[in-house]
Amino acid sequence: MATQRYNAGIQRAKGLLEIAAGLYDSSLSYQTRRAAENVLQTDTDLGRVLRLSLGTKKSESRPEVTISFTTGSFREIIAVAEGEYSLAWVNPSVLLTMAYRGTGPYPKKLPLTTIAVFPSYDVMGFAVHQSTGIISLSQIAKERIPLRLSTGIIPKSSLPGNATMFTVAAVMGAAGFSFSDLRRWGTKLHSAPRPSDPSRRKGIETGTINAIFDEGIKSWGKTALEHGFRFLPIDGTLLKKMKALGYRPATMTKARFSGLMEDLQTIDFSGWPMIVRADMPNKVAYALCEAIEKRQDLIPTDNYKPLDIAQLCANDEEAPYDVPLHSAARRFYRERGYLK
Repeated sequence: MATQRYNAGIQRAKGLLEIAAGLYDSSLSYQTRRAAENVLQTDTDLGRVLRLSLGTKKSESRPEVTISFTTGSFREIIAVAEGEYSLAWVNPSVLLTMAYRGTGPYPKKLPLTTIAVFPSYDVMGFAVHQSTGIISLSQIAKERIPLRLSTGIIPKSSLPGNATMFTVAAVMGAAGFSFSDLRRWGTKLHSAPRPSDPSRRKGIETGTINAIFDEGIKSWGKTALEHGFRFLPIDGTLLKKMKALGYRPATMTKARFSGLMEDLQTIDFSGWPMIVRADMPNKVAYALCEAIEKRQDLIPTDNYKPLDIAQLCANDEEAPYDVPLHSAARRFYRERGYLK
């Protein structure tokens, strides 16, 4: 059998990809502990926003296939819709739902779909210390209660630049107040660069914060419950407003969250969809699914399990989606027996 090799250009391209990936396991990275899950997490001084383009020379016999990738949030999703990128890998799934429906920060429906939704379970958490006496989000607005609030980093210009903070602001707005209101009422804001930031845990333990509004609840929810915090429900009219934007209802259960006194209604923040334009050529969308399948053992997952291709189209609790799969992706999953 003849020896096989990639051509020189592909060797260099793949080599650069491997080198770039390897940097995340170099001395530029460091480990922190996710206390609630008792696991070590790799963090890094490197950037985490990826912009990658692959192209070939034009040929009459073999038409050019050019594809580009990005990670990010609202802006990158719009860039896919406008043709600047072929694919965006984002978090959470509701971002695609809002883009597809033309709700939230999107003034119109965007011609988007997905080829895969990777598993990542999460819900939004709005927790307050029991000493505050707060039992609902609307009470904060009604009584103009000042808080010592830990949340994500609030963008200086517009909240739609950040999925988490857009969601926090949307929930607060539905409950009748804003960050400007909180500041006016005397709230002290603690900005955590990530949900698992050690300064948040310290604030919970020392009592320097008495409220947390954020996602990434697996990293801080247990600690909050152990130190006298309660989670506020998103239900009734508040939930109705969030569902109108595209958010799915979710339940924090006693079985999943030890220390929770009763099951609690909130909104979902799960799923990492790979977003493409609906008119992406079928052969490209199909090939992307093939590539995922071939590299499934090398693709990191957020649920500490080997990647299960069937879950990418399962529409389950960890990988929800409310938009159609790209037609070629749906064909791929059906042909391979992943989608029944």
